[in-house]
Amino acid sequence: MTATGPCDAPGVVDVVALGESMVTFLPSRPGRLADVPSFERAIGGAESNVACMLAAAGHSTRWVSRVGADGFGDHLVETIGSYGVDVTRVRRDPARPTGVYFRTAGDRATDAHEVAYYRAGSAASAMSADNVDLTAVRAARILHLSGITAALSDDCRDLIRELTAPRPGRPLVSFDVNHRPGLWPDPEGPALLGDFARRADLVFVGQDEAWGLTDPEAVRAALPEPEVLVVKQGPAGATAFHGRHATFVPALTVDVVAAVGAGDAFAAGFLSATLRGLPPRDRLRHGHLWAAAALTAPGDLAAPPARDHADRLAALDDTAWGRLRLGPGWTAGTEGAEEEVRTP
Repeated sequence: MTATGPCDAPGVVDVVALGESMVTFLPSRPGRLADVPSFERAIGGAESNVACMLAAAGHSTRWVSRVGADGFGDHLVETIGSYGVDVTRVRRDPARPTGVYFRTAGDRATDAHEVAYYRAGSAASAMSADNVDLTAVRAARILHLSGITAALSDDCRDLIRELTAPRPGRPLVSFDVNHRPGLWPDPEGPALLGDFARRADLVFVGQDEAWGLTDPEAVRAALPEPEVLVVKQGPAGATAFHGRHATFVPALTVDVVAAVGAGDAFAAGFLSATLRGLPPRDRLRHGHLWAAAALTAPGDLAAPPARDHADRLAALDDTAWGRLRLGPGWTAGTEGAEEEVRTP
């Protein structure tokens, strides 16, 4: 599968990403939220993270959302726009605030990790098919969506249903399941996410969120409709199904700086390689490399690896790929950073 949307039409970009972005407050030191004295402001949002990384890699992207008519909304629009993302279709809502959240410095996988969301009633939660520019949303080679948006409100759910509906000339629809149990008090959440996934062309799903299924083949059997299904298997690697053909690529050994943002980065790397028409193995390898870029940098959003450098690494034979170890600074591909790409 390649992205073959209406790429010659006016206003069409490589990727449109629709979803909520929030202002993120990162702690100045480890510890409980109750004990952290100050926080540093950043941004966070699964879909906007993908758009920013792709734009930084030279792809044309557009972020579509709603933010409050407040300073936090200004910060989001300005920061995401600074990556080269088209933000002209972001609507400002004078009656609803921009969402924010606070988190601790610990690994998200541990019980000690805390996240405090303040997004109920946010501007983005009011997105609907009536107040979003659907023409601009569909003017892309790839439309990237996630299950997070579907969890925000009934209107958002209906919007995702509209955008994933089969229709002539729709862009290639990419859907990251991104099941967040805390956002789904409705027990029907997983089933709804499965329904949306079946309507998409390209689906990303973590093995740990795949409805209790732990084998990639079982996930594929449960989701036979998408032309491409990518099952992320944590530290083991990822399997991509193109039709019935399966390709597995092991993950890289990485000196982790911050265990955040890797899933969005993986999706961005895979989409970049899809836009370039690369073969399945290389799409997965670029996903792993972009994920490694996120893991070896602080914060949720990292610069992608230089394209020629990533292409060289993606072209390694299986033995050399398996021996790679990536550390901070490797993404630039400079002589100094090359020392961080080592084969122990």
